[in-house]
Amino acid sequence: MGWAALIVWIVTAAGGLVLGGQWWRHGGTRQSSGIRPTRLATHVLLAVIGLSLWLAFLLADVSLLGVLAMVLLGGVIAVGVSMLLIWLRGRSGREATELPAETAFPLPLVLLHGVLGLTTLALGLLALLGT
Repeated sequence: MGWAALIVWIVTAAGGLVLGGQWWRHGGTRQSSGIRPTRLATHVLLAVIGLSLWLAFLLADVSLLGVLAMVLLGGVIAVGVSMLLIWLRGRSGREATELPAETAFPLPLVLLHGVLGLTTLALGLLALLGT
């Protein structure tokens, strides 16, 4: 389960890179509404640190590293949900002054990214429980 979680985490990160690239290309760093750079950076930083800890857990078999990785992944998901809500608000058209960069995100990729993130959490927790 641990290695499956790693693979799903990496695939999730790849999808996140695509979304981040679209956000960047559509002016995300310059926007005054929508997903702000600090929120996105927090999401990415927590995910990268968590992924690194998970890999260290798999290689060193130190349970604390895996637990820390899952705690960080919980934070990644929490920030991700906040970005999902911002994305949904921007898609609703209530942002009259400007369209946020994230309105360019394709719905299937956003959904897949979220489902894969939750799958990573589930697989990681199962691995920590020894199943």
